[in-house]
Amino acid sequence: MARLLIVDDEESIREVLRQLFEYEGHEVREAASGPAALLAVEEESPEVIFLDVKMREMDGLEALLRLKEKAPDAQVVMISGHGTIDTAVEATRRGAYDFLEKPLDSDRLLVTLRNALEVKGLSASVAQLRSEIETRHEIVGQSDEIRKVLERVERVAPTDARVLITGENGTGKELVARAVHRLSRRAHRSFVEVNCAAIPSELIESELFGHVKGSFTGAIEDRIGKFEQAHEGTLFLDEVGDMALPAQAKVLRALQEGTVTRVGGQRSRRVDVRVVSATNKDPEAEIEAGRLREDLFYRLNVVPIHLPPLRDRRDDIPMLARHFAALMVSRDGFEPREFTPEAVDRLREMDWPGNVRELRNAVERLFVLSSGPEITEEDVEQMTSPKVEADQLGAELFRSESYADFKEQMERVFLLRKLREQDWNVSETARVLDMPRSNLYKKMDKHGLARDE
Repeated sequence: MARLLIVDDEESIREVLRQLFEYEGHEVREAASGPAALLAVEEESPEVIFLDVKMREMDGLEALLRLKEKAPDAQVVMISGHGTIDTAVEATRRGAYDFLEKPLDSDRLLVTLRNALEVKGLSASVAQLRSEIETRHEIVGQSDEIRKVLERVERVAPTDARVLITGENGTGKELVARAVHRLSRRAHRSFVEVNCAAIPSELIESELFGHVKGSFTGAIEDRIGKFEQAHEGTLFLDEVGDMALPAQAKVLRALQEGTVTRVGGQRSRRVDVRVVSATNKDPEAEIEAGRLREDLFYRLNVVPIHLPPLRDRRDDIPMLARHFAALMVSRDGFEPREFTPEAVDRLREMDWPGNVRELRNAVERLFVLSSGPEITEEDVEQMTSPKVEADQLGAELFRSESYADFKEQMERVFLLRKLREQDWNVSETARVLDMPRSNLYKKMDKHGLARDE
């Protein structure tokens, strides 16, 4: 366990980071300003400080200098919503360990924390973090279908060949992409994910390639894109079939030339990036419909990996269910519980249209809502029955004291369901709901929705 300090004048950011790091077993303190942070380090010296650049009372760069004076051994990670190369360089010059841009990716945060702790020589914390990250992204199964996937991953990962992963939603395409990165020679560098379906078409080019100040309304500072962030690492283009055609043309050129040019800029920048992409659509049908460039498809599809749906590898369901149950015990502190043979058989019989993601949500629901020392077939029937769930939902909602309260509760239940269906991927949930991601974050904050529910 490590001692961490989060310094940000946005309460929502502090809360998100606190939940993430406390979830991983660390001791977390918060400070809403630079002066508050200076007082906090006097009381107890943290091992790692996450420090926002833009704050009202004291600028983050000034706070960095003063924090390093008071806690010289602390590793400081700067975070910013408007990161620039100049700011990152200046932060590094003043003693920052790393520089991260908002929105913050949870896995990148954990990897950065792990590396910062490694610098400090906290080997026990390092081992724990490495185990947690690898467990979270473990590919579980022993069927012939999944063994073929794992064999192909092991063969292609050490190379720099591009990989295109296909499969239905919830089959684990991101897990395969992360496994390719983890087993590659680039594992020590960044894994940068872009959900092409969640980014509006007018912003996708800026997201991928960055932009220069003044290139469009709202471009108040230079910003680096995902290609540059992934330099010497891996760039994962999720749902690449949903990318706008103009952006596809630029991605093709970047792959051909190994360079990118920021939106509104003139100078090209060389990037060394291994691209792994994924789609839940039929690429050939998308090409035929004119939504996917054929030349880009052939560039991305050097090594194809297809993930079968869960209904085609039912023998893996018992192992997956027990794996998710073990995570509930180790991660959430539930008492260990076994599935009866009849419960396992019932799980195996189900079709699971949401695939592995749906199975995981079902196991979590069984642990939370069922009682008894074992999970039985009756538990499975009750927890997966639409009628039973609807009755439970109705009983909860009709406790509302007013119509306004009823509407609030209904919105909360609806959003909670959709977030769980998308495995708490906020960008994907916003896309499914046809809602701006910022609005969804506000509603999550309003209703107190967090993953630990």
